[in-house]
Amino acid sequence: MADITGDQRIQSEVLEGLATAVNHRRWFVELALPYLGKNPIEIGSGLGDYAIEWAEHLPRFTATEADPDRLVQLKERMADHPNIDVRQMLLPAADAQGEFSAVVSYNVLEHIEDHVGALRSMADLVVPGGRIILIVPAFMFAMSQVDIATGHIRRYTKKSMRTAMAEAGLTVEKLHYANALGLIGYYGATSVFKLTPKEGPMVKVYDSLVLPVTKAAERMVKPPFGQSVFVVARTPR
Repeated sequence: MADITGDQRIQSEVLEGLATAVNHRRWFVELALPYLGKNPIEIGSGLGDYAIEWAEHLPRFTATEADPDRLVQLKERMADHPNIDVRQMLLPAADAQGEFSAVVSYNVLEHIEDHVGALRSMADLVVPGGRIILIVPAFMFAMSQVDIATGHIRRYTKKSMRTAMAEAGLTVEKLHYANALGLIGYYGATSVFKLTPKEGPMVKVYDSLVLPVTKAAERMVKPPFGQSVFVVARTPR
């Protein structure tokens, strides 16, 4: 159900490129922090950049990865972070039922064919009334060859995300688009100029100059579109 597809080389290039986008990462770290509780689990931790920053604010954090090679890298990187537990995890995970305060998962659900089933499996991991916190890419018109190469099956709107949450039996608490200028830049780079987002001058300029302006504006007014959909949903009590 929760197999994640895609070209591992291109996925790694994109992950490494995003790792250099420090302002972008810190913004998305801040979005989730109020909802994590004291013992959250991340599904699809990748290289662990988000996990390290979240864990600075928490007594305990669990990072997970499905890919065996990336799991080895993740364990090596987390060796100096004693409050981060690293596990290999595929959904559904029968050995961790009701164990966590929240599930957080960034840019993972779009890879999974049965995304409603994946949401239900995430809900099984948390205590009753716990939260599911997600970021997913937005708008199918922005689906590019980069999306396809990295295993994206779909991109979301607020409406389609709300529908998926309802089908999974979850109650949406917060739902909005994020990074409006990022959507314009992503579409131009990947669909018009056929580029792959990765480490380099383009990412650095975006992260240092464009991202802070976008973040400040979206603190005041939530935009009608964005590169990502951010959602917080609660499991039944």
